[in-house]
Parts: sequence; C-alpha cells; structure tokens
Amino acid sequence: MSRGIHPTAIIESGAELGEDVAIGAYAYVGSEVTLDAGTKLHHHANVEGLTSVGKKCEIFPFTCIGTKTQDLKYKNSRVGVCIGDCNVFREYVSIHSATNDGGFTVVENDNLFLAHSHIAHDCKIGSNIIASNEVGIAGHCVIKNYVTIGAKCGIHQFCRIGTHVMVGAMSKVVQDVPPFVVADGNPAIARSINKIGMERLGFSAERIDAIKYAFRLFYRSGCSRSQTLEKMRTHTFGNAGAGDFQYFLQFIEQSKRGVVAGH
Repeated sequence: MSRGIHPTAIIESGAELGEDVAIGAYAYVGSEVTLDAGTKLHHHANVEGLTSVGKKCEIFPFTCIGTKTQDLKYKNSRVGVCIGDCNVFREYVSIHSATNDGGFTVVENDNLFLAHSHIAHDCKIGSNIIASNEVGIAGHCVIKNYVTIGAKCGIHQFCRIGTHVMVGAMSKVVQDVPPFVVADGNPAIARSINKIGMERLGFSAERIDAIKYAFRLFYRSGCSRSQTLEKMRTHTFGNAGAGDFQYFLQFIEQSKRGVVAGH
C-alpha cells in the first residue's frame, strides 16, 4: 500500500498509487493519474490529466504536470503525459499534455529539470538531461539523451537537439542542434564540439577525433552545404568513431528546420 500521504492532500478517485508513494500537504493527484513505486510529491505539487509517472520520481512544490496544452488547436482531445523513472522536477516546473487525440508529451528517465522550467505539448524528451532554471521548451521539440541546457534558454517549437549537446545559458535555439555540439548565442550557433562532456562520459580518443572531424567537415570546410554533405557521405571510418560520424551526418540530413550555423 501507498504510505506517507498527508491528510490535506487531494487524491481523486481512480488515481493509481504504487508502493511507497509519498504525497505532501495540499498536493493534488487527478483521477486518471498513475504514480509508480517510490515517487514523491512535495507539498502543493499538482499532477493531473491522463498522466503516468514512473518509479522514484521527485516532484517539488508548485510543479504542474499534465495540465492542458496551451496550443489553441486543442479540441478536447484524449491526450496525456508519460514520464519515466528517476526524474526530478524542481519548483514551479510545468509539463503540458499533448494537443491531438491520442498524443502524449513524453519525458524518459533520469532527468533533472530545475525551477521554473517548462516542457510544452507533444515534446519528446530523452534521458539523462539537465535543464537549468527557467528553460523554455516549446511544442513538438525533440531532445535526445545527455543534453545539458543552460539557464533561461528558449527552444523554438519543432526543434531537435542531438545527443551530448551543451546549450549555453540564455541562448535562443531556432534550428536543430547537431549531436556532440556546444551551441550558444542569440540565435544559437555551433561553437565547438562538447569535448569535456564526452570525456566525462568516457568517450575514447578515437570517438572524439571522429566527432571533431565531422564537425570540421561540416562547419569549417568552406564548401557549399551540398558539397560538404557529399564529402561526408563518401568518407569512411575504420575505428570506434564510425557510428558517431554517421549519426552526426544522419541527424543533419534528417533536419526539417535546418541546423544551427557555425561561427
């Protein structure tokens, strides 16, 4: 049975609570909410709508999860939010449900969103992401694993951010950010590869060299975009960095908004 539920908490009939769920004073849990084992809601936290929260998440005061999308195209559709395990949402974080019928805003595992961050409708958020205070992620954004986003950064709707990216504080992201890149500015541009971040995660020298080469080919070759991509398609790597090089290339080729410029 669930334990540690404060008597002032409001838990609507129909809500499903796993083992050892803790719910603080004046928190609210809606009728279609599922909270998995070990998850904790601090006082005044709010989880509503068709929302599932995984194991061992921590939701701090005044956070709102599962509230109605701000998208004006919403027409009372059956939508929700799906959150994985071991996520931390600090004070005043907001996560909105999707817009179109059957849609879900998704946040995977082991993420940390600091105070006043916002995840809008239909976003797909990966794992091991750190978003600092007052980060704003607009609708339909896709953020891959191991991304770090500095304070007060704004990310335009439909943008993608590749894995192992570092986005500088107060940046304005209006196009896709390729994987392994440090992006910064207003609008954000690609400054370098995220070498320190990759080293901290144990990337080998061969992998980092391949990523550095891909970055230089794309951003420093002096050729046209089409010439550069053709050169990258014909290049082969025989070491551990081959997969990273190809992922960098494929991410760019799949971009619909275009990718951030270099400096």
